[in-house]
Formats: sequence, C-alpha cells, structure tokens
Amino acid sequence: MVYFDSWDEFVGKSVELFRKNPDTTRYVVKYRHCEGKLVLKVTDNHECLKFKTDQAQDAKKMEKLNTIFFTLMTHGPDADISDVSGKEQAEQQQQKKGRGRRHAAISWEHAQLRFL
Repeated sequence: MVYFDSWDEFVGKSVELFRKNPDTTRYVVKYRHCEGKLVLKVTDNHECLKFKTDQAQDAKKMEKLNTIFFTLMTHGPDADISDVSGKEQAEQQQQKKGRGRRHAAISWEHAQLRFL
C-alpha cells in the first residue's frame, strides 16, 4: 500500500495500473465527515495506491479522476484521456438539459392550445 503526496503522480500511476490490468482494477472513494478526510484507493488486488486529503478543493480533482476512469472503462484501456475534463462535460450536460426543458414546455403549451 502506497500513499501519494502528489495528486498528479497518483493519477498517473492509477491510470497506468488500470491500463495494465483493466479487468480487476477498481477504485474506492471514502469520506469521513467527522475527520473531514477524503481517501481515494485504486487497487488490482496485487498493488494498492492511496491518496489522502483534507482539502475541499481536492474534491473537484476527484470528479476529474472519476471521469477519467469512466472514459477508460467505457472506451477501453487504450482510450485517449488527454482531453478529459469533468467540469466542462458537466456544464455541457446542464446546458443541454436546460434547452430540452424549454422546448418541451413550449410544445406542451402548443398542445394545450390545439385542444381548446
């Protein structure tokens, strides 16, 4: 079990571990509210990598790691993760949802007027 001090080093080794053994690699997020600590663990049953923090800003980094792992799991271990950014994707999804609701509300009003 290895604790990393550097976030970038932890992410790099975690991605390397997943690409080496994608079938058995998993990650765990553990947050203890009473201590205010967040612990991320990536393991493949032979090697265990951990990152511990008590900084709130590192929660955003955890979202990016989550996006990286989702990309690797869905597109395969050889997927390009250089353009992965969790914040931009979340903003795009929120914008898309907003547009869809507006159109749905307008079409519902038109549907009501037709039946009157």
